[in-house]
Amino acid sequence: MDILDNPQLLELLDDYLSQLQAGKHPDRAALLHKHPELAASLKCLEALEGLIPVGSSDLDLDMPVVENQGFPRDFGPYELLEEVGRGGMGVVYKARQKALNRIVAIKMILATHLASPEHIRRFQIEAWAAARLRHPNITQIHDVGQQNGQHYFTMEYVEGESLAQRIARQKLSFSEIVQLLSVIARVVDHLHAQGVVHRDLKPSNILLDRDDQPYVTDFGLAKIFVSGSEATATGVIAGTPNYMAPEQASGHSSEVGTAADIYSLGVILYELLTGEPPFHQENPWDTLLDVLGREPRYPRQLNPQVPHGLELICLKCLAKSPAERYRSATALADDLERFARHEPLSVKPPNVIEQLIQWARRQPALATRLGALGVFYLVETGNYHYHVVDMSFHVKITLLTAAWAIIAIVCQQFVGHERLAVSARFVWGTLDSLMLLIVLLFVADGAASALVVGYPLLIAGSGLWFHVRFVGFMTATSLISYGVLVVDFYYWRTRLQENFDKSVTRHILFAVSLIVLGAIVSSLVHRLRMLSKFYGRQLP
Repeated sequence: MDILDNPQLLELLDDYLSQLQAGKHPDRAALLHKHPELAASLKCLEALEGLIPVGSSDLDLDMPVVENQGFPRDFGPYELLEEVGRGGMGVVYKARQKALNRIVAIKMILATHLASPEHIRRFQIEAWAAARLRHPNITQIHDVGQQNGQHYFTMEYVEGESLAQRIARQKLSFSEIVQLLSVIARVVDHLHAQGVVHRDLKPSNILLDRDDQPYVTDFGLAKIFVSGSEATATGVIAGTPNYMAPEQASGHSSEVGTAADIYSLGVILYELLTGEPPFHQENPWDTLLDVLGREPRYPRQLNPQVPHGLELICLKCLAKSPAERYRSATALADDLERFARHEPLSVKPPNVIEQLIQWARRQPALATRLGALGVFYLVETGNYHYHVVDMSFHVKITLLTAAWAIIAIVCQQFVGHERLAVSARFVWGTLDSLMLLIVLLFVADGAASALVVGYPLLIAGSGLWFHVRFVGFMTATSLISYGVLVVDFYYWRTRLQENFDKSVTRHILFAVSLIVLGAIVSSLVHRLRMLSKFYGRQLP
C-alpha cells in the first residue's frame, strides 16, 4: 500500500515525526503493531538518524533527546546555558559567547538531518533579513554559521518575556496598549522602509525587556524586496492562521505586501483589547476560512470597556481589502498617538451600507437565511398582489416567515456562545427542517410543491459548518421530514394527487438523491478536515 494515497497513515507518520522533533519518545513498537504498513517509512527515518556521526556532542543537539543531555554544555565557541524557546522549525538557547563573555541567544534548526531544503532556506532568509536591519527595537544578529553541519545563528539576548506570555499573565491598560502598539508599528514601518515584510507578526514574536520595551524578532517568513525588481527572495506562503492577512491566507504571494503586516498589527491590537484574536476556530482550516470570508466581531461586544476610537483603529487594520487598511504602519502609529492625545482620528465610522456588508460577513449563516426568507416573502407578496393566492394563504406565509426569521435570530445568539455553539447548531438545523416541513405540509402543496428544493439546500449548506456529524444529522432530518410529506401526499391529503405524478419512483429517487448528496458533502468535509490537520502541522 502506498501511504501517499492514505491520509490517515500520512497523519500518523507526520504526528510521529512531530513528536520526535519536539523531543518526545513515541512508542514505535505500538505504532508498527497497529500499522505494519508504516515499517518501511520508519526504517527510512532510522536510516537518516544513522547518518549522524556517533559521539559528536555538538551535532547531538539536533537529536530529540537534547533535553536529557543537561546544561551547561559546549557548542563550538558558545556555551549553551538553557533552552528558552522551541517552535515548529527551530529551537532557541540562551548561551554564553566564550571569547567575549557575553550572553546571546542561539537559534538552530530542529532535526537538521530531517529538515527540507525549504526549511533551511527559510532559516537562512531569517538570518539575512534580521542582519540587514538596524533598529533599537529589533533583535540584532551577531553571527551566522554551521557547527558540525548544524545550521545556527546568534542574536541579541533579550532578558524578559514575550508579549504572548505577558497577555497570559496580566491584562494591559488601554494606555499601555496604545503606547506599546505605537512603538511596534513604527518598528514595522522601519522594516517596510528597508524592503522587508515580516509576514509573521504575533505576540510570541514580540519580546518585552525588563523595561517593557518591545523587540520584533523571528523573521523566518520574511519577504524581502530589492529596489527596482520583484520579490527576489521570499519565504513560503505560511504563517499562523489567527494572525494571517486574507491575501496571505489565500496563498497569493504577489499580493502579500506591507498591508499584510498592518493586518497582523490589527490582530495583535484586537487580542490586547479583548483577550483573544478575532478568528480562532478549533482547527486551522476553519480559521483560514473565517479570515478570508468573515468580519470580526466588534471588540466592544467582547469587552464593553474598549474605547470607540480604539475599536475603529483596530477594525480599519482588519479590513479584508489591503487598500482599505492604513496606508502605512506610520499612519497607524499616528492614529494611536492621536487617540492618546484625545485628538480627532483619521479613521471614520463605516456608513450604513458598509455596516450591512460587514454584518453579513460577520454572521453569514443568519444573513443567508434572512436573505433567502426575504426573497421568498417578496415573491409571495407579489403573488398575493396579483391575486395568485388568497388572503388566508398570504397571512399564513407572513406568520411563518416571521417565525422562521425570529428562530434564526435567536439561534444565532446561541451559536455565538462558545459553550453552546455545537448544541445550538444542531437545534438550529432541526428547526430549519421542521419549519420547512411545516411550510410545505400545512401551507403549501407538500411533496408536490417546488419548495422541496429546500432539502438539498439544507444538506449542502450544512457542509459550511465543516462537521461530518452535522452533515449526517441534516441528511437524516431532511429524509424524515420528506418522509412525512410523502405520507401526507398518499394518505392524508390525497387531493394533491389530482394534478401531480402519483408514481412512488420519483419520491424514492428524490430520497436517494438526498442520501447521495449527504454522502458527497460528508466526504468533502472529511477531506477538508484531514487537510486542515495536516496543514496545521506544517505551520511554523
